[in-house]
Amino acid sequence: MTSARKILEQDAVRAHAPVLVVDDSKAQRRLLVRTLAKWGYETVEAASGEEALALSRATGFEIVVSDWMMPGMSGVEFCRAFKAAAGRPTFFILLTAQTERERLAEGLESGADDFLSKPFHAVELRARLQAGLRMVEAQRALGEKNRVLSQTLEDLTDAYAAIERDLKGARLFQEGLVPERHVDLGAAQISLLFRPSGHVGGDLVGYFPVRADEIGVFSVDVSGHGVASALMTARIAGYLSAQAPDRNIALRKRGSGYEMAPLETVCQRLNEVLLADAESDLYLTMALARVVLSTGQVDICQAGHPSPAVQRKDGGVEFIDMWSTPVGLIEEGEYCSVCLELGPGDRLVLYSDGLTECPDPQGTLLDEEGLGRILGQVSCASGPALLDGVLQSLTGYRGGDDFPDDLSAAIVQFR
Repeated sequence: MTSARKILEQDAVRAHAPVLVVDDSKAQRRLLVRTLAKWGYETVEAASGEEALALSRATGFEIVVSDWMMPGMSGVEFCRAFKAAAGRPTFFILLTAQTERERLAEGLESGADDFLSKPFHAVELRARLQAGLRMVEAQRALGEKNRVLSQTLEDLTDAYAAIERDLKGARLFQEGLVPERHVDLGAAQISLLFRPSGHVGGDLVGYFPVRADEIGVFSVDVSGHGVASALMTARIAGYLSAQAPDRNIALRKRGSGYEMAPLETVCQRLNEVLLADAESDLYLTMALARVVLSTGQVDICQAGHPSPAVQRKDGGVEFIDMWSTPVGLIEEGEYCSVCLELGPGDRLVLYSDGLTECPDPQGTLLDEEGLGRILGQVSCASGPALLDGVLQSLTGYRGGDDFPDDLSAAIVQFR
């Protein structure tokens, strides 16, 4: 071994705490101390197990070389007490003349890491010490990694808790976009079903006044799920705001008031707005209706949304077959509308595909036929009872309330 390598090994040895040498024989201790000193180890001596235990409590020893047979506290008893109180990586070598397996097993059970027969050979002792140092270093490194992992886990737990709080706040905010679930307009009632499948969702339903006897009603389903979709619904809520008609993309000024723009024009405007946003690749489907309360006239434009449903006074349900492109998907969107007449007791139902694509436990979708059955079951209900009946029927079909998609619907019922 070169002198430079010896120096490096000695520096590595000195970087550790002193070696505790325990033996009731002064001559044996001196021999061990001199041998270890030649290899660069610092040492501390103890003449008994009791003295060694007191020293170990005052000094954090990592390496211990102890005789087995000592008066009073034996080496095995000291090892057991030392390991119990260490609280750090350690390496304990028992010097023994024992050879019986039962006795050696007792030493291992006490926590001893290695044995060395007496009289010891210097080469063997050195090899055992170097192995011990490597083990202590590995345990220390592992402990540090565990500490970092524990801290990381704690940080992640805190971050998750913060995200959870933010998502709960976002859910409350999104629910605030549909503040009133039941609205009585005199000639008609509006019931709004809104249930995200997660913390937040991509559905939105609502209405806005146009004139004294005219309202706009909408059902929106933004592509995807989660926060990005929820943020888009908040944006759409601003474009169809009931509180700020001057910013409502569906309204235009007429005299001292407003009138509703042609429904196809509204969809085209919204399509242009979303496509102009280069930072978003989200699109949406929508059903937008203009409802004249005094006459029951309803104009509907459907942009990739499920077919609107009309439930007549007798409970019968018909789905309006129409098709237009989704909003924000392609530049040349094609939009068309239909005009309907609703009488007293009739309902208009605008809904998201979370209803018709609700699967049962076997994966069979509810579809329009199933939705028609549910609407027939609640044909005599109105207001909160109507929405509760729809939701209960969906829960029964699903076999639970773990819906895979957002549920939303806007129901207008004429008196």
